[in-house]
Amino acid sequence: MELANKVVDITGAGSGIGRELTLQALAKGAKVVGVDLSLKALEETAKLSGVDSDQFLEKELNITDLEKVNQLPKEVIKHFGSVDGLINCAGIIQHFILVNDLELDEIKRVMDVNFYGSLYMVKAFLPHFLYRPEAHIVNVSSMGGFVPVRGQTIYGAAKAAVKLMTEGLYSELKDTKVRVSVVFPGAVKTNIMVNSGLETKGKDSKEAGAMKILSAADVAGQILRGMEKNQFRILVGNDSKLMDFLYRLNPLMAVNMIPKKMKSVGRI
Repeated sequence: MELANKVVDITGAGSGIGRELTLQALAKGAKVVGVDLSLKALEETAKLSGVDSDQFLEKELNITDLEKVNQLPKEVIKHFGSVDGLINCAGIIQHFILVNDLELDEIKRVMDVNFYGSLYMVKAFLPHFLYRPEAHIVNVSSMGGFVPVRGQTIYGAAKAAVKLMTEGLYSELKDTKVRVSVVFPGAVKTNIMVNSGLETKGKDSKEAGAMKILSAADVAGQILRGMEKNQFRILVGNDSKLMDFLYRLNPLMAVNMIPKKMKSVGRI
């Protein structure tokens, strides 16, 4: 789906990949509804974009609040007249600890934001997409959604659920005008740990130097290009492409590679 003159809802638009998706979609001529927990962050995104409310609508929203999510499409249509696309980018990770040590409250929060938040948004917007000449749903999963990362098991489980939900949607919607894409980013330099309430800035600098980490801008560009080409699977980064190949070739080898890599950068 070409983005020019389309109305696209983007979650997590206040920072990281979500902000870059917003800025680049606006630059392509799309009208964007930016959704984020932080209105201040959305205002900063709007400032960086240089556009006005005719092109960018800021929506402070918790995507785990089903009632408010269900109200969003009506608000978007009232403002822009239509809605054509959804990019579910908002997400959080867990503490880097084993499942045995992870509190149930945190497990629920990670599942709520990463899986149910994406599901709620899809359920809210899909009925409207089915009446559009064309529409597109993009769900951001993770490399951790197909190969497990030690200390991120619940995060991976949530992203695996996003993966399978998206693949199921593709199957269900293939005879409609609604296109569906699932995204698997590898290592990305963002502030997801800070936004997840886990760390202060700076701790990941050592890892950033030891690993080939893509910028949020690079990732956003690849996602939008994949969306415009109607790609089913969008693998972002050489690490994601390599692990996808290895996991299908030899799952056990791929699973065992991750702890070795994490140990080499001091994560475990």
